[in-house]
Amino acid sequence: MSVREKYASWLACSAMPEELLSELKSMTPEAVNDSFYRDLAFGTGGLRGVLGAGTNRMNIPTVLKATLGLGRYLKEEFASPSCAVSYDSRIHSRDFARLTAAALASLGIRVYLYASLEPTPMLSYAVRHLHASAGVMITASHNPARFNGYKVYGPDGCQITLDAARRIQGFISATPDLADSFPDFRKALSEGSVSYIPDETIEAYYRDILKLQVHPSDTPLHVVYSPLNGTGNVPVREVLRRLGNIRVSVVPEQEMPDGFFPTCPYPNPEVREAMSLAIAQTIREKADLCFATDPDCDRMGAGVRVGDQVELISGNDMGILMLDYLCQHRSSSSALPPVAVKTIVTTEMAAAVCAKYHVELRNVLTGFKFIGEQIGLLEKDGQADRFLFGFEESYGYLSGTDVRDKDAVNAALLLCEMAASLKAEGKTLLDRLAELRQEHGYFAQRLLSFEYDGESGAARMAEIMKAFRQPAEEFSSPLLRTAARTDYLLDATGLPASDVLEFRLADGRKFVVRPSGTEPKLKAYCFARGADQPAAEAALDELETLIRSLCQ
Repeated sequence: MSVREKYASWLACSAMPEELLSELKSMTPEAVNDSFYRDLAFGTGGLRGVLGAGTNRMNIPTVLKATLGLGRYLKEEFASPSCAVSYDSRIHSRDFARLTAAALASLGIRVYLYASLEPTPMLSYAVRHLHASAGVMITASHNPARFNGYKVYGPDGCQITLDAARRIQGFISATPDLADSFPDFRKALSEGSVSYIPDETIEAYYRDILKLQVHPSDTPLHVVYSPLNGTGNVPVREVLRRLGNIRVSVVPEQEMPDGFFPTCPYPNPEVREAMSLAIAQTIREKADLCFATDPDCDRMGAGVRVGDQVELISGNDMGILMLDYLCQHRSSSSALPPVAVKTIVTTEMAAAVCAKYHVELRNVLTGFKFIGEQIGLLEKDGQADRFLFGFEESYGYLSGTDVRDKDAVNAALLLCEMAASLKAEGKTLLDRLAELRQEHGYFAQRLLSFEYDGESGAARMAEIMKAFRQPAEEFSSPLLRTAARTDYLLDATGLPASDVLEFRLADGRKFVVRPSGTEPKLKAYCFARGADQPAAEAALDELETLIRSLCQ
């Protein structure tokens, strides 16, 4: 079916919601092409895209089609399938969650739905706690307000595997784009095929998070917290309240759920702009530190007050601080060494810390599902208690095994416990980070992102990745001609095939380049180690210049 034919069928659909119909009628030819030139891709992260009308957009018909495909997969895979569903604060998240619940119920699948918005990690937890066959989280994580998404989880509480994603995509592809009507959520709820997840599940989650304390402190700590208008406000504050020694000041402008994110166009705690209100409040109240969680509360970013300034801590450095803290205070009944897991684009300083404490370090592909998968492998061998910590450079952390995705509630607990413990010694997180750098060297990292929108952008990304795969002798840069290269798509790495390339330079520097799985971006991760920060940053500057010349 051509773009124009798809557009015409949507325009003629009698069940099309008025909001989408109005947008369809006002589309320019360019907008029609961008909205219909492809179907929104379903992968291991599920769906993610811009809200609006069209097959390449997040909307009611797209969510229904995906859900019917998922439901048919579940009915084939499980004798008595069930699914847990949650949603964040984004535009239409509640609508998409209710549609998902009703559509699954229409196929005879038992559905458990959170009564109000809850974080992604609480969805992962509910899947395991309720022994569900799957989970769906309606979220676009930290993307701007114009995005929404649909993340699918397996019965282990991890995001679905590559094989499951391919099979679900097959069912989705076989499902018509449009329906004559949409399933009725209220009817499914009244008939009992959809039920609300009980408060007992939420309380069980809180109890299991609080069990993750490793070295509790009574030292008072004053923190400023921003939920960035997302789902973290209630669970994060409740867990910290139960610690007893944490005074929490919430950023009022970013406290309540709001899918328009009026004070931070890019609600990502990795970005200083998103943290600006929390920083200002921290300085004004003379708090010890500030932190923020993204809209679905699976990522956390933090900063420490130093006089009348706040120094933010990168995801790599926060991960190292937490890893070191957990290594110091670990306790395990296993005779085998503890296991830490990180992604291949996360700091190499983890290897030095793990070597010091005799901790086994495992490297996995980008995506927290691969960290969760390692917990499952340990569990299968009866060694789940060996899992110590998993983290990724993009501000995702996990120290427990009840959740199988990154968990910012877990991270907030660790952050505040660690900061209070250090405060009792007269130190801050920055002091401890300086000590670690003195001991292991200065490990610097830099993330470069290149955005390529639309159909032409996707083609350009493919061209760039092809250029990075050219024979070494054809590179104009002598640094690349002599670099060792690993192609995670074509080489035998022991990891699933993935469109990722790693270059290791003769002087020890390296960079990794890959297309984003959730955004129209190409990402390059640069790594260097130096005697001090100026030396390491200068080494990264040269790498950045080289990569930009290839990605423009």
